[in-house]
Amino acid sequence: MNNEKHPQRIDYGVILSVMLLAIISILSLYSTTVLIQGGGLGMTIRQIVWYGVGVVAVLIIMQFNSEQLWKMTTYLYVAGIIILLLTLVFYDRNMALSTGGRRWVRLGPIGTIQPSEFVKIPFILMLAKVVTKHNSVFKNRDFRSDLLLLGKLALFALIPIALVFMQNDLGTALVYIAIAIGVTLLSGIRWQILLPIFLVISAIGLTLIILVVYNREFLLNTGLFKPYQFARIDTWLNPHQGTSGTSYQIVQTFKAIGSGGVFGKGFGVSEVYVPVRESDMIFATIGENFGFAGGAFLIFIYFILVYHMIKVVYDTRNEFYAYIATGVIMMIVFHVLENVGMNIGLLPMTGIPLPFVSQGGSSLLGNMMGIGLIMSMRFHHKSYFFSGEGEEFHPGT
Repeated sequence: MNNEKHPQRIDYGVILSVMLLAIISILSLYSTTVLIQGGGLGMTIRQIVWYGVGVVAVLIIMQFNSEQLWKMTTYLYVAGIIILLLTLVFYDRNMALSTGGRRWVRLGPIGTIQPSEFVKIPFILMLAKVVTKHNSVFKNRDFRSDLLLLGKLALFALIPIALVFMQNDLGTALVYIAIAIGVTLLSGIRWQILLPIFLVISAIGLTLIILVVYNREFLLNTGLFKPYQFARIDTWLNPHQGTSGTSYQIVQTFKAIGSGGVFGKGFGVSEVYVPVRESDMIFATIGENFGFAGGAFLIFIYFILVYHMIKVVYDTRNEFYAYIATGVIMMIVFHVLENVGMNIGLLPMTGIPLPFVSQGGSSLLGNMMGIGLIMSMRFHHKSYFFSGEGEEFHPGT
């Protein structure tokens, strides 16, 4: 009789975390749009439908093991680049006029979608493949091979990041950068290379901050910065002195969250008006309805989700999967930190939604696709290593 314990193919920790976030999302949207704003059920129902689509996407992605994902990665990455290019041509003109961004495409009755949210997945896969293949070729890493790997990562990362920047979507571009940084740090490139780069970037950042304060005309003349970006910085530094709509929105968000106290005012109860709180400012509803306790519980759920994603990597012992998981984790963690940070005034406004909670089908589906990759790791639970010959995989030990 074989008493060997077989590994669990379904990660119920990840499933439970996403289910709790889904419940919080639906209840928060209902509280915001129906009870607080007095609107209909349309937005809540659409969120439920998008969650249904996301579940289907998870079930489909789960069927692909690491070998199949490896073979598909390059094609998916090229397709993603083409999609980002097409977005710059076929973007929704009305949305561009109202928001200044060229990131949305209108698809008939479906409405508008943001393709860059979906392209995050092939972006993560491609960076993971680059590192895994490089490590398989260069068994004994040295300074030169590390420089080569950094060059490869920069090449494959900068193309989509530049295209997202061209869509006037700084928030999403920052997410792509966070993903690339996470994979780069985990890739094992020696600190003698990364430290000088970090110092140079820090110096550039400090210079930009000085120019923002003392010489904005110079930055505007470069064409790389827009007036609305300076307005967001002003709102971040002096939210109560600004006169823009962003200043009003963030000040109202502070009031809503602060008025919730420790345990909140109760479900659907609001005394503070926050513009468009169902999207990037959904945390204001959670803070006002359920107080500090509700916000802390939400962040704890994210912590549990990330913990289980990391645990999957340790259990499956697959290098390719490890870099994929790093990209997905960085994507979700950066979203959470930036969204909650801007809601409580620690970080400037960037238009980044709260993962799995904010209204928005594109963001939700993109995050669910990332969850599908994590679920596929546990579902197949095999160790592979890349042989370095062609595209062939062999079982690991």
